[in-house]
Amino acid sequence: MTVTPERPTPTAAADSQPPSIIDRFVDANRAYAVEFRDGGMDARPVQHVTVVACMDARLDLFAALGLELGDAHVIRNAGGVVTDDTIRSLTISQRALGTSSIALIHHTGCGLLGLTEDFRRELELEVGQRPQWAVESFVDLDGDVRQSMQRVRTSPFLLHTDDVRGFVFDVHTGLLREVL
Repeated sequence: MTVTPERPTPTAAADSQPPSIIDRFVDANRAYAVEFRDGGMDARPVQHVTVVACMDARLDLFAALGLELGDAHVIRNAGGVVTDDTIRSLTISQRALGTSSIALIHHTGCGLLGLTEDFRRELELEVGQRPQWAVESFVDLDGDVRQSMQRVRTSPFLLHTDDVRGFVFDVHTGLLREVL
């Protein structure tokens, strides 16, 4: 039996504040856990696929792709771009957990469209330190999907690069459009 530690009792001042979104997550999780049953799933995705997509909250990847819990690894980041960390996750997904197919999904109306490296300069001015990471913004949505596919296909760390496909998800229609 797992014992969950009790949350500290809020102070009187905090009682007058509405619960934060994270407090609501914790409450929702407690309700979820009451009905939760371990299905005995393995960490290896049933469909042997990894999806790399943008973190945009409008993308419900499981519903849009017809996925069920346990079907796929899903890697999300700003823009759904293939970065060194994405390659790290894909490598672990393939080499340690048996995936072989990769779907890359960008989307219309992405916040990275048109964002510039000025973003990093502004951060540097604000906090006194330049971020080590690139913004990875883009102006050509299809071009960036192609670049991400190329980064995957040329990575020496990945075992499986023959089934890599890229798409643009339309946030207004819910349809995927393949980028060739």
